[in-house]
Amino acid sequence: MTATSPSRTTPQIRKDFPADLSASIAVFLIALPLSLGIALATGAPLQAGLVAAAVGGIVAGWLGGAPLQVSGPAAGLTVVTAELIQRYGWRTTCAITVLAGLCQLCLAALRTARSALMVSPAIVHGLLAGIGVTIALAQLHIVLGGNPQSSAVANVRGLPAQLADLHPAALGVSALTLAVLLAWPWLPGRAGRVLRKAPAALAAVAVATAAAALAGLALPRVDLPSWRSHALPELPDGPVLGILAAVLTIALVGSVQSLLSAVATDKLIASERRTDNRPPRTDLNRELWGQGAANIVSGALGGLPVSGVAVRSVANVKSGAVSRRSTMLHGLWVVLAAGLLVPVLDLIPLAALAALVMAVGIQMVSITHLRSVTRHREVLVYGTTIVAVVLGGVLEGVAIGIAVAVALALHRLARTRITVEQLEGGAHRVRARGQLTFLAVPRLSRVLNQIPHHGHAVVELDGSFMDHAAYETLHDWQDSHLAHGGSLEVTGRAGSSARLPEAVAGTVPGAARDDGSDGGPHGGSHRADRSRRAPHRGAHQCCRPWTPWQNHCDHRPTGTRTTTAADAAEAAAAATEAKAEAAGQNGSAAPRRRGAGQLASGIGAFQRDTAPHVRDELARLAREGQRPSQLFLTCADSRLVTSMITASGPGDLFTVRNVGNLVPLPGAESTDDSVAAAIEYAVDVLQVDSITVCGHSGCGAMQALLSSTPGAPMTPLRRWLKHGLPSLDRMASRHHAWARISGRLPADAVEQLCLTNVVQQLEHLRAHESVARRLAEGTLELHGMYFHVGEAQAYLLSEGEDFFDCRVFDSVGQHA
Repeated sequence: MTATSPSRTTPQIRKDFPADLSASIAVFLIALPLSLGIALATGAPLQAGLVAAAVGGIVAGWLGGAPLQVSGPAAGLTVVTAELIQRYGWRTTCAITVLAGLCQLCLAALRTARSALMVSPAIVHGLLAGIGVTIALAQLHIVLGGNPQSSAVANVRGLPAQLADLHPAALGVSALTLAVLLAWPWLPGRAGRVLRKAPAALAAVAVATAAAALAGLALPRVDLPSWRSHALPELPDGPVLGILAAVLTIALVGSVQSLLSAVATDKLIASERRTDNRPPRTDLNRELWGQGAANIVSGALGGLPVSGVAVRSVANVKSGAVSRRSTMLHGLWVVLAAGLLVPVLDLIPLAALAALVMAVGIQMVSITHLRSVTRHREVLVYGTTIVAVVLGGVLEGVAIGIAVAVALALHRLARTRITVEQLEGGAHRVRARGQLTFLAVPRLSRVLNQIPHHGHAVVELDGSFMDHAAYETLHDWQDSHLAHGGSLEVTGRAGSSARLPEAVAGTVPGAARDDGSDGGPHGGSHRADRSRRAPHRGAHQCCRPWTPWQNHCDHRPTGTRTTTAADAAEAAAAATEAKAEAAGQNGSAAPRRRGAGQLASGIGAFQRDTAPHVRDELARLAREGQRPSQLFLTCADSRLVTSMITASGPGDLFTVRNVGNLVPLPGAESTDDSVAAAIEYAVDVLQVDSITVCGHSGCGAMQALLSSTPGAPMTPLRRWLKHGLPSLDRMASRHHAWARISGRLPADAVEQLCLTNVVQQLEHLRAHESVARRLAEGTLELHGMYFHVGEAQAYLLSEGEDFFDCRVFDSVGQHA
């Protein structure tokens, strides 16, 4: 997604005005009945909904940071506002809205907008679902012809009495409203296509109003009093702590809803439009500023609290809006309707508005959200938040939801399974599953003391964190076990040999080997005598276990390095060796070229330091042949070291590298059979279990795709990059899910394309006959991976889509 849009000239603005005008009318037709319905649901004067809709459109549309987001009275704030009106009265609630707007301005000034995105999605979904249940229960009483009670529990208790005292006219109008609302999107034929251009909410209310008027039904209807008697705010009157809590609740709930809606609108724009036809990307802090200003104005004018509304924003984007003018025009139409259409609005039955709002409340309990939280094992947080919101209120529900989320996270962090089993030959294996913290030290110590002093032990650490207490316990036991004549093997995940670091505790050594070579599935045979050897010369802590590479790197700036005697000796030896090699050619002392010299030095280091430790394993592979478990297809970028980021070794990966990690479609023009041949060989001959497509940040191929110009001379690189054009089309298409990294938006268009390209190349893989056959048999898996070079962080593509219908790349720690 582009960070900015090109500057718009006056002719372009005039050209786009018709699109903004038509979109504003469509949004207005949706906003008008919903604003009245939300005002009815809160118990506020009905004019307050129109005031909030007008102010949200004009003020938030003008000052906000999301050009196509539409703001106004939102269902997410209905329950909070209704409680405040019951407790403090309407005029004090208006003053609270003003103070909440000031609070939002302070949050915007502190640039805290992105902090709202840190709230667990399970809590947000549970909050919205709880509010939806509360709204639906309250409006159900109006649908049945009665009046709602003061709380959700009271509404449930009063439902039997309400069912015993039905009002057929109200129930009939409500049923007609719901029927039209549900059936409107499915109207068949040419006439149906024409009618569907009108919003379903407007059509449902209009049909119900017309039916009630023609039938002459005596029903409570909208009653908009004169604007001269419109109530304005007064100074808050109540306990200071209660007023402060109310202000914070309105500010925080409205801010979170607005910012999440802005993110969803950005995603929708990216899926609907090409990069050259998009407004600027949302500035979340500016959006928070606009929401605060709108709430100040709305509260001061006697309106409901304002926040971003996803339903109206989606309608705005899909109606073809180009700029913020569409949002502002919709606010202007609301102002004109409030002044000119009062006689028409007074004909609307309250039962029709109640049915409309009840449907909105039911839709807030989303099955998609439930699937998402189930997939991420957060059903407990989701369900607890719903129940707490319904029974206790929004603020209490969010607080309880956060407490449960924190408790669940701590439980997962502290939960460690430590088991011991006896192997054939008398050896013992200790397995530690989970994070090793001080909470697990008693169990760890008890299990380790069960191992005989003179026996052989295998300690398998399957976790990503070890604190100092656990490290000291394990290290002390290791020294004691070895001192009594025992032998020891410490392994990480998948049995890769490992060792405890000498000075640093904090990460479980899942792949670092005591011999400095890559860990692999066959590297678990090293015993404790090898772990007692001294570290390799010149080893950098951050370069383990890639000893040959670390000889070429130096992380300290020039002039600040401290050279030890060992470093000096190694440097002198390397220099002498290089000079000797150079002098050996034709008796000349001329220095060798830097590239060749570095290569020879690296080869020499491998033969000296690494080859003795891997020779037996490579000899076994030479005898038995390669049996890789995975085809790893990645970019040719020199910053991607596959063995490093996967902790793999000889025989583990069958690797294919090319510019852009592209998989040409079978039969594509100017296809490259080398990639297809590698896929066929890996799948049919080597019988790999999985294929991984790995992209990375800052990919030059993706940058070239984004900056390519039509008609440029065709070169070998341009011909190859044509295989990446489907990824570019996918990113701009509205028919495909967006791709993003968990917890944040893509940093720029290049990262967006890098992520999208991984998803697209997986689709290309499925088009290959051998891959399709193995997938159908259930004997092959496809995985997407993204490596952020600057963060040294790998991300795996999760299954399915998230709340915003995105394909999400989770960090490996979250994924596991």
